[in-house]
Formats: sequence, C-alpha cells, structure tokens
Amino acid sequence: MAKQPKTTNEHIISLYGYITGLRREVSQIKNNHLKHMHQDIDRLHSKVDKLLYAILGGLGATIITLLGLFT
Repeated sequence: MAKQPKTTNEHIISLYGYITGLRREVSQIKNNHLKHMHQDIDRLHSKVDKLLYAILGGLGATIITLLGLFT
C-alpha cells in the first residue's frame, strides 16, 4: 500500500505526480493506440469492400443466369 501524504504540500506533490501520470497515459493512448486502431479499421474497410463486391458480382451472375434459363 502506498504511503499517505500528511501535509498539504505532500498532498499537492502527490496530485501533481498523479496528473503527470495521467497525461503520459493519455498521450500514449492518443499517439499509439488510436493510430493502430485507425490502421486496423482501414484494413478491415478494404476487406469488407472486397467481400461486398464479390457478393454483388455473384448475385448479378445468378440473376443473369436465371433470366437466361427462363427466357
């Protein structure tokens, strides 16, 4: 367990340290994790686009085949 500050000055120093740690963590999240998330989302977006085009192409080919059989 951490040592509890006893004076007002110790409380202020403790709070400054806590705020500095939070700033560091927020900076790490902004600069590292969000950048990687953005790259992953872009890759996923391209995969979904390819899948959508394949499904639409297959659907179009099926419709053309069915129209050819019934006409």
